[in-house]
Amino acid sequence: MIYNFDELTQRRDTACVKWDSDREADILPLWVADMDFRTAPAVREAVMQRAASGIYGYVRVPDSYYNALTHWFESRHGWHIDRDMVIYTTGVVPALSAIIKALVKPGEGVIIQTPAYNCFFSSVRNNHALEIDNPLRRIETDEGFTYEIDFEGLETAAARPEAKLLLLCNPQNPTGRVWTREELQRVSDICRRNGVHVLSDEIHCELVHAGYEYIPYATIDPHAIVCCSPSKAFNTAGLQTANIVCPDMEIRNLVDRAINDNEVCDINPFGVVALEAAYNNGSEWLDALNAYLDENYRYLCKTLGNALPRLKICNSEATYLAWVDITPLNLTSDDVERLLVERAKVRINSGSMYAGEGYIRINYACPRARLEEALTRIIRVLDKI
Repeated sequence: MIYNFDELTQRRDTACVKWDSDREADILPLWVADMDFRTAPAVREAVMQRAASGIYGYVRVPDSYYNALTHWFESRHGWHIDRDMVIYTTGVVPALSAIIKALVKPGEGVIIQTPAYNCFFSSVRNNHALEIDNPLRRIETDEGFTYEIDFEGLETAAARPEAKLLLLCNPQNPTGRVWTREELQRVSDICRRNGVHVLSDEIHCELVHAGYEYIPYATIDPHAIVCCSPSKAFNTAGLQTANIVCPDMEIRNLVDRAINDNEVCDINPFGVVALEAAYNNGSEWLDALNAYLDENYRYLCKTLGNALPRLKICNSEATYLAWVDITPLNLTSDDVERLLVERAKVRINSGSMYAGEGYIRINYACPRARLEEALTRIIRVLDKI
């Protein structure tokens, strides 16, 4: 089947966070991590069929939900999940918060490898835990730069007596790194040796560029807690469905208690059927999506690289988020964000929210024509600095 990712979908005036947060109608949003593509046809059909019933009461999650989830990860990624390990919830962020609440007492430490997804910081802070930063190491490459885990720093952080949990992001947001099996094994060895639990956010696991392979962290460390959701890959974040996979029964009971304490223990009927449809019938669409995103990434790198060669771009291996070094502009990340909104009419994310001062994050999950227009505007403004 041919899928039309070039379709210029219209999201403004639909109560959309991405498009309706700015009042000006001429601003192009390349910020928050959702896509401007319609979801897979199978997902749309399942949701419309469920909507046609006209009854949207409380949901009992059926066996077919667990069957779709477990079969997907077994067949696509070689990760066996027993359904008894699974706790469903409304999203990965509520899951992170509940797990921290369950495993980390106020004042105890959570290790974050920066730059990192901004909700990592708020989840730690909101649960009155201590943030322990272990910055990733930037490595220069011929094409730009990449990041590696600072394993010596991780060893030091994990050895701190207050350290109880590591927040791992696999693949990593915002850098786009896909951690290798060897890297994940070293993480597991360090954390196990120091008695630190690992919580792996794997929400971007399906959005991996050609030539790279996502390794489920649980295939390395069977005691880890993993959060996953079809929401990024299938653009269904508004349906609020995610899963926690936790093999340890004692820890799972603590997490389940925290999920209930935080009142995020129920999901909606559309999220259930959307997950089933995505995981049962969405593989072909997802492969086509990843091919299109690869092309968008290459287009962005070539376009920005030719026009603004001083600005290096991180060698992304996954996600649809470009991480761009803007330090040659001698402006803060927040200044560049404001400048692009005011003069280019393009909204991106300031790197400061990810503990990445000197960088910006650009979401390129949109039709090529829209990306072309946004990059033209960005270049026109930044070229004058």
